[in-house]
Amino acid sequence: MLSRRSIKEFLKTMPLLRLVFPALVLLVYLALWHADPENTLAALQISFKILTRTLLPICIIFLLIIGLNVFLRPLHLLKFLAQGTSIKKKFFAAVAGIISAGPIYAWYPLLKELREKGAEDSLVAVFLVNRAVKPFLLPMMISFFGWTFSLAFTLLIVAGSIGVGAVVGALSDRPAGSHPSDERRKG
Repeated sequence: MLSRRSIKEFLKTMPLLRLVFPALVLLVYLALWHADPENTLAALQISFKILTRTLLPICIIFLLIIGLNVFLRPLHLLKFLAQGTSIKKKFFAAVAGIISAGPIYAWYPLLKELREKGAEDSLVAVFLVNRAVKPFLLPMMISFFGWTFSLAFTLLIVAGSIGVGAVVGALSDRPAGSHPSDERRKG
């Protein structure tokens, strides 16, 4: 077991550990420079072009992530999955999927609980498909692929999620008034 002292010493070395990767990259570039300066310079120029091309989108992404984490709580949107008209439910499922953050496995318990409280399987499917749309990555996508591709791709994912939700709903949604525990008792 680690003592408090050893933990504090480890935490003091953390800033130094962050420098290991950049230092290794620098060493590789220096070694390559000695082996083939012309191609190394070309590689550095390409890296610089990529950096300048992605710097603004990365800053926008960072600001969007902060905004989403501060102002929008996905758990609040998930509450809407269990109430409202069919169109509203699908809309909120799509929005909740789009703004959801973190690893997907962290959402599974919440989605399971929502299903147990009566949310339709089709809405869970719409939510899961729309996790592929990340608003904070759109600036990066636009910078690489352009507006037309990015907009078409994003809209097709959202439209496809409705189709996937319809198929999942046709295959597995429970009749109104039934409860998931009823299915377990039958099986």
